[in-house]
Amino acid sequence: MNKIFLILIVAIGVLSLIFMGCENTRDREDAIPDDAIKITPDMDMFPPILHSDGWKDPIPMSSMINTAGLEDSPFITPDGSMFFFFFTPDVNVPVEKQMIDGVTGIWYSKKQDSQWLKPERVILSKSISLDGCPSMQGEKLWFCSIRGGNYGEVDVYNAIYKDGEWLDWKNAGEQLNRDYDIGEFHISSDGNTIYFGWDNSTGFGGRDIWKSENINGTWNTPINLGENINSDLNEDQPFITSDGNELWFTGQSRLGYPGLAIFRSIKIENGKWSTPDEIISNFAGEPTLDDQGNIYFVHHFFSKDMKMIEADIYVAYIKQ
Repeated sequence: MNKIFLILIVAIGVLSLIFMGCENTRDREDAIPDDAIKITPDMDMFPPILHSDGWKDPIPMSSMINTAGLEDSPFITPDGSMFFFFFTPDVNVPVEKQMIDGVTGIWYSKKQDSQWLKPERVILSKSISLDGCPSMQGEKLWFCSIRGGNYGEVDVYNAIYKDGEWLDWKNAGEQLNRDYDIGEFHISSDGNTIYFGWDNSTGFGGRDIWKSENINGTWNTPINLGENINSDLNEDQPFITSDGNELWFTGQSRLGYPGLAIFRSIKIENGKWSTPDEIISNFAGEPTLDDQGNIYFVHHFFSKDMKMIEADIYVAYIKQ
């Protein structure tokens, strides 16, 4: 058990007694430091680079979503009506303080008349927790969480969205969280397959993309997606389109660009995956798509000396 996890467990144990039953939530803008720098595209040292003519050049999402804080881990529902993301106001604040700042965690916005409404925080615990990596599968929200009672440091949870409320928060179980201890993940639209990043000695090197099938309530032994997808570099943060035919993921650029890049693979005969194409480079990752094919992703802003400043959510709209 590492030092950070020990600190978090202590924080959870003490602060849960203080904050039990309190939702301790405030506006995102109020929590952002006064000296925070809001990076705009004209200030960006490493703007995202698009390598395909199937989409328009990436642009930041509206100021309703992006702030001078850090927006990360985006997810859009297939119909494009709900948008989820992780937010923290200051990237320099340690994790144990983010847990109690009343603002760090999962937020979501609804679309109305083609515009995104003011985001609301998703409350998924009555005690102290740090929640992230959200994705919706039907009415079920899947997410990662650091909280008391976990099997590991960061566990997979889910909750149900009903009548505007997030209900029935529960741990996704011992298999995913202790036996496999999966990384960032995405569930297929039918709920029967989970894709995830995993650092396993039987892989191709670094983190690979794996999958597990749910058969009669049991997640079977993970299967590596193979050398067409995985390399001796890191592949992580998978996203599967709702039709199951496209796999998108984050990996280190294979075209020589700095930082992470976004890759796309198409399902071919016998359920295999095509060799991935690098679609967007320059500190781009965590892709998510709606059913129209628009690509939403996180773009991290770095200084010349490679210090991360903040992050925004970008979108590359598909060409009609």
